[in-house]
Amino acid sequence: MPVALVHDYLTQTGGAERVVLSMLKAFPSAPLHTSLYDPAGTFEAFAHHDVRPLPINILKPLRANHRLALPLLAGTFASLTVDAEVTLCSSSGWAHGARTKGRKVVYCYNPPRWVHQLDRYAPGGAPKLAALALRPALRRWDVRAAASADRYLVISSVVRDRVARAYGIDAEILPPAVTVSADGPRVDPGGVEPGFWLCVSRLLPYKNVEAVAEAFGRLAGERLVVVGDGPGEAALRGSKPANVILLGRVGDDELRWLYANSRGLVAAAYEDFGLTPLEANVFGKPAVVLRWGGFLDTVVDGLNGIFFDEPTPQAIADAVRRAAKTAWHEGDIAAHAARYGEDRFVEALRGVVEEERRRL
Repeated sequence: MPVALVHDYLTQTGGAERVVLSMLKAFPSAPLHTSLYDPAGTFEAFAHHDVRPLPINILKPLRANHRLALPLLAGTFASLTVDAEVTLCSSSGWAHGARTKGRKVVYCYNPPRWVHQLDRYAPGGAPKLAALALRPALRRWDVRAAASADRYLVISSVVRDRVARAYGIDAEILPPAVTVSADGPRVDPGGVEPGFWLCVSRLLPYKNVEAVAEAFGRLAGERLVVVGDGPGEAALRGSKPANVILLGRVGDDELRWLYANSRGLVAAAYEDFGLTPLEANVFGKPAVVLRWGGFLDTVVDGLNGIFFDEPTPQAIADAVRRAAKTAWHEGDIAAHAARYGEDRFVEALRGVVEEERRRL
């Protein structure tokens, strides 16, 4: 077949899964191989494509919590051989280990955190001990997997630098698309009055959502709405100030309403690509973000957002106050986001794949 896709796992509704949907718009007939597939846990649109989960998918506990699959993922992808002219691997450290009969193009969100950034991203206790025990073997496997690629693409400048350090590969930057459109239907999720600040994030330690919530405890007269779920939800519900509302996971129609009726986005995460600020920008809304990582590529201070220098409640609160006093130009903000449209991403990706087909 001309093109096949491989992705780490389809068990959640994050930025990487949105990128895979954009890849499927570029190559709608391509089969999509993945380790785990939970149709109820990820975007419904995957059900309309040829998704081919690997044998470990029969283990229901892994579909419910893909982090439990850590010891199995390297071997799972190493056992997969894809017969296509070009295989496009959508990878945060696992899918790039698939074997291919044609050309292999890796689209990398980040080298695997469990190997290269364990101290910052791993939870404590047994999961961290397991990761420490597995790390030497996983590092060797990971470096071999990266070397097997014919072409390496990355999402941002910071990931390009990490790939160079980890693998010695000079990767190309292809920013992912913003797929949330201001023109789509909007549904009021209920219980929220317009004029709030918005935080859209999975509830994981490195996302620093608790620090954002605590910041709003210092902002009298302001409100925060948090969209997203994850392991940190119970702790956040127990500690959040009264002016913070947790909505959990919402559909795209509700997300559009929230962006349109917000004052702007607040994000304190250690992100590899700054996608949620651009989603807010689509609606002409500014973003208040941590001066780190992928946000440095997508946010221009004073044009479409404001930076703060550390993910602490005080720094976040001060930045929100500055943003609230700034006269933003919605048209300029939306024009900035338009540079990251899905049509641009699809055209660029098709061009890369066609170049690799000509090299066969």
